[in-house]
Amino acid sequence: MKQQFRTHVSAGVAELIIDSPPVNALDSAGWRALGVEIDRLNGDAEVRVIVVRAEGKGFCAGVDIKELQAHPGRIVEVNAGNYETFRALHRGLKPAIVAVHGYVLGGGIGICGSADIVLAAPDARFGVPEVDRGALGAGAHLQRMFPLQKVRRMYFTGETVDAGEAYRLGAVERVVPRERLREEALELARRIAAKSPTMIRLAKEALNGVEDGDLERHYRWEQGFTAQAYLTAESQEARDAFVQKRDADFGRKT
Repeated sequence: MKQQFRTHVSAGVAELIIDSPPVNALDSAGWRALGVEIDRLNGDAEVRVIVVRAEGKGFCAGVDIKELQAHPGRIVEVNAGNYETFRALHRGLKPAIVAVHGYVLGGGIGICGSADIVLAAPDARFGVPEVDRGALGAGAHLQRMFPLQKVRRMYFTGETVDAGEAYRLGAVERVVPRERLREEALELARRIAAKSPTMIRLAKEALNGVEDGDLERHYRWEQGFTAQAYLTAESQEARDAFVQKRDADFGRKT
């Protein structure tokens, strides 16, 4: 399996770096491994805060559509990997800070919507192009960031929202200059890591408990529709068109 991310721990802060060129789209094995790694960090007594960021021109383009176009049956494994990654960030009792830049799409939204705090560079753009890829997903996590009607517009149109608008709508905690993004995230993480680990663990558990709804249950509901979508010819046509870099023709595949 190719290495799609790496982790470094220093002074109580775990820095998890997504690095899977060209667009940081993880394959089925990568998403599975990412969930396992976040669980490991949550269980590591030396880790008090987790920071997730990425190298390259964007944070995360989600799942590897080319893998799914070639192997549609792997949608089950991708769904499982996505679910475990997002669950590990949200339910794990270590605070999770995400620092994003460039494109934040699909699974990238799932990571942000599962986290406790999101910092964004000015060039960050948030979107869910799933309906144009013959799939669904991340709507539950998008609703944890954006107001309902903005979520519906983003979901139905595939349009992105820039960092400034995301900040105005409360989806990100702060917009940070790109050259300062990593250090701002680590500085915030170190401030939290300096506090009582017991109190921070209890605080996260308490805050998760008072949230409205059940994020994991809602996401699992969505995933059932993703699996259903993959059984249709239109879903296959959408993936074929994406990989072949052409417009989809749904009149031809019904």
